[in-house]
Amino acid sequence: MQNQIQTKQGILEGLDCGSYVVFKGVPYAKPPVGLLRWKAPQELEKWEGVRDAKKFGNICVQDLPDKENPFTGRYAKEFYSNPEFIPEMSEDCLYLNIWMPKQEIVTAENWKKEGLPVAFWIHGGGFSGGYSSELEFDGEEYCKKGVILITVEYRANIFGFLAHPWLDAENELGISGNYGILDQLSALRWVYENIASFGGNPQNITVFGQSAGSMSTQVLVSSSLSEGMIAKAILQSGISCEEDILATPDLKELERYGEMFVAYTGAKNLEELRNISLEQLNFARKKFETKMWETGVGLIMVPNVDGFLLKQTVKEVWKTGEMRKIPYMLGVVTDDLGATPEEVQKKEAGVLLEECRRWSEKCWEIGNKSTYVYHFAHELPGDDWGAFHSSEIWYMFGTYGRCWRPMTGEDQMLSEKMVTYWTNFMKNGTPGIAKGEVWEAYTKGNPYIQKF
Repeated sequence: MQNQIQTKQGILEGLDCGSYVVFKGVPYAKPPVGLLRWKAPQELEKWEGVRDAKKFGNICVQDLPDKENPFTGRYAKEFYSNPEFIPEMSEDCLYLNIWMPKQEIVTAENWKKEGLPVAFWIHGGGFSGGYSSELEFDGEEYCKKGVILITVEYRANIFGFLAHPWLDAENELGISGNYGILDQLSALRWVYENIASFGGNPQNITVFGQSAGSMSTQVLVSSSLSEGMIAKAILQSGISCEEDILATPDLKELERYGEMFVAYTGAKNLEELRNISLEQLNFARKKFETKMWETGVGLIMVPNVDGFLLKQTVKEVWKTGEMRKIPYMLGVVTDDLGATPEEVQKKEAGVLLEECRRWSEKCWEIGNKSTYVYHFAHELPGDDWGAFHSSEIWYMFGTYGRCWRPMTGEDQMLSEKMVTYWTNFMKNGTPGIAKGEVWEAYTKGNPYIQKF
């Protein structure tokens, strides 16, 4: 039975979908609740019998996009419109999902002795929200191409990134925060140790993500803790070289914000803080986040330089060329982070595309020459939003059919091309050919950018 898989922790039973099997809500670490609130993820214990894996697991506590908000309303309509894809929220949220092609439908070319390529997706959401079972994420099209897809849940906002002197004091390294990234690492390690049982190759894992997921990917390839577990990486709409698209502040700076948050809770010590109810904690979180936005600070629950996960900022890692030396694919959409209204009007991509160029040029400088850059400029049908932040996701996952928009044959062809490029890269480290078009590497002499 291909819908039952033996892992190191026990047997999982997934949902048979004909040509593939999906395993939903797979735990990869102990629930970070009670005394484990604001601690690094702990190794998962074994279970007895067969664990049902046919339903998405809980997602991290967060505020979903508001339909009435002029900024978030776009995303509420676009990606959060179907309640079927919005699981329960809980601190108990360390789960992942696996889409596995059935062996009989994978060609001999793709089903190699060493196993199938693995795509490890990290969702975006500004490190404050988002989740692994969003409407646009699905692995069916990747399975058709002989690729296993993983989507991972991790702690966000104050649950994933709170730094505070009280937390430093109980940690043997004297650090705190970064729990959300440590969750990602824990999930990646679980996949590395177990994916062979699903037909996957642990030596061929591509970590990819969009927005905060891309920023997370940059952190992972900048950290020594991911050594040996990442074969390739794709960074979509989120990278920092010279700009502060992702600012990784030092621990002390985030501790100051952590102390501000704790003041909203009224807790007098760490024991009280851990014993605060989820309802009270969430109320304090909302007050704190509102205050940060009102004062112009914005997102401050983000990865920090703690000397353990990160020994220096991601910008410093880029500058010295000390990121993981692996094939990269990276790109932007027209109306992306940092793009000015004038640039968007001219259908130019703005500063984030320049950051992609800088990353690629650094890769070339250090002899890491398998780098590919794209610019997604396709304007989606149905309104005048154009190529907005996150819009490429419908196409590179092949889930455009779930979208409310009146998609056409042109959209179908574009999606097929992008799915082919993405999965080719996951297999071989190069996007190769799709629809007869070659995606060339970005080099010093040929700064090629693939246009969609």
